[in-house]
Amino acid sequence: MRPLVLIPKTPNINFMALHKAGFGFSLLLSVISIVAFLTFGLNYGIDFRGGVLIEARSVSGPADLATLRTKLDGMHLGETSLQGFGTPTDVLIRLARQPGGDAAQEVAVNKVRQELGKLVEFRRVEVVGPKVGEELIQAGVLATVLALLAIAAYVWFRFEWQFGVGAMISTLHDVVTTVGLFAVLQLEFNLTTLAAILTIAGYSINDTVVIYDRVRETMRKYKTMDFAQLINISLNETLSRTILTVSTVALAVLSLLIFGGEVLRGFSIAMLWGIVIGTYSSLFIAAPLLYYIRPKRGSDTKKPVEADADAAGAT
Repeated sequence: MRPLVLIPKTPNINFMALHKAGFGFSLLLSVISIVAFLTFGLNYGIDFRGGVLIEARSVSGPADLATLRTKLDGMHLGETSLQGFGTPTDVLIRLARQPGGDAAQEVAVNKVRQELGKLVEFRRVEVVGPKVGEELIQAGVLATVLALLAIAAYVWFRFEWQFGVGAMISTLHDVVTTVGLFAVLQLEFNLTTLAAILTIAGYSINDTVVIYDRVRETMRKYKTMDFAQLINISLNETLSRTILTVSTVALAVLSLLIFGGEVLRGFSIAMLWGIVIGTYSSLFIAAPLLYYIRPKRGSDTKKPVEADADAAGAT
């Protein structure tokens, strides 16, 4: 059985001719992301800032969000939000953390039950304290940093330290720009979003490792070839696999975005962005960085570059 090949003939795209533009674009994205994070911050969900989350279902057909919102506003419980998710009968209610301890949160939940009890069925209630939210933020940052370091160590162990540096920089770029997207658009940032970021890091490094493996093979095959040409050959030879992978994953994530409802919206957006930016960073950051921090070629024997080029064209 023959493997599926998206591009029958190996293309000859000069990726290295575009790598400086790619570096500039990535630098611009990273600066915008950092400035947006420092200026606007993230729109933390209840998982991180604390509060009450209520999942309810209308008992008489599609939920009347306008009526429910009016009743919520009349209870004067501070900042509240109400949105539909999943089926038309499902409703997600968020209440700001009430002044006082757990007893105050319970009082707020009981008020909502009394006011909306005839209209909706309460299916799930979660209360998150501010201390738990702070701990989750710290744990999330720590998990992301450790993941990046573990990725760099893995690539360093499998290849050389130069590959590890390139992998960590490109993966850090993906994480920073994903966080920046949520800061610019003020999308809700919760635990599912954090899970998406860690998943993006894993996806990005998988694509990078495939490209690095081909770069290493090409280095062994053409020991004195111009390094920019060597990187171009490696990227073109793995391009079919890269396009096929990103297309299939994107289709699955698009299904989650369209049919997954509000609960999975942040996760889906983060994943979709991460797939695109992760593929981009593998092609225009991770691989081109090797041109500037070159790993050892394994041989110092001098041969004409033209000989290697002719050999490459013959294969």
